[in-house]
Amino acid sequence: MLPSLLLTLREGLEAALIVGIIFGILRRLERQDLRRVAWTAIAAASGLSLALAGALHMAGAEFEGRGEMLFEGTTMLLAVGVLTWMIFWMRRQARFIESRLETEMRGAIRQGHHWALFSIVFLAVFREGVETALFLTAANIAGGDGLATIIGGVIGLAGAILIGWGIYVGAARLNIRRFFDVTSVLLLIFAAGLFAHSLHEFEELGWLPAIAEEVWNLKPILSDTSTVGSMLRVLAGYNDAPSLLEVIGYLAYWSVALIAANRWARARSDSPYRASEDGSRSRDRMTRKAEVLDR
Repeated sequence: MLPSLLLTLREGLEAALIVGIIFGILRRLERQDLRRVAWTAIAAASGLSLALAGALHMAGAEFEGRGEMLFEGTTMLLAVGVLTWMIFWMRRQARFIESRLETEMRGAIRQGHHWALFSIVFLAVFREGVETALFLTAANIAGGDGLATIIGGVIGLAGAILIGWGIYVGAARLNIRRFFDVTSVLLLIFAAGLFAHSLHEFEELGWLPAIAEEVWNLKPILSDTSTVGSMLRVLAGYNDAPSLLEVIGYLAYWSVALIAANRWARARSDSPYRASEDGSRSRDRMTRKAEVLDR
């Protein structure tokens, strides 16, 4: 339940922030009359995302034997790729989302193309919905408890809606950057576990060699079918008796993720935007100090 709650809370809050940005842009452009178009696009994107989640669930239930292994391995591997890309893409592009949306929406509104505006809003929300549907399917495969996945997903989505609404109306404050930093680390842990699980499925298919069937066996100490073990299995990819390939895959994923994070941090520290941002913050602090001294 925890992974699905975390996933829908993060994705739902991203979607809620995008919706807030969209309505904020319409308010700035004094085109509140187009809110109906935006709400229609949001409703359509949400409905189609739910349909996709249901279709993925039903598709998984139809497979048996090797087909089931292939579906589960492929779904988890795809979820790992999308999840990892989403984390690093958001860190690099988050500050540009509002300006890009406003540019696109201004163009559509200026030309009087309501369908263009509908498409912009629809695609912005639907992207989050597709990611959520894929991640929930992968979390369900890893955990094997459909009801817990649904409950966690509903709680996370409800929390995201409440937080997003509170931020929009000014009733709640949230350090967005800190929130995304913390959830990014937790989601990378989840993705590493999914990657190891996907390798296990391809081992079972005979497509990948296990190298060594059992690196260690912790069943007597902490079985991955126990309450704590099953929670760790879903959240962090815990396996009480992993093969060498799974261990290598888990460590390799973290190596790549850490290298990517380090490169992103260097690029961000060297960027002109960061320099100007730091300069403006410094000027703001100096201005506040001057105001205090004047008093």
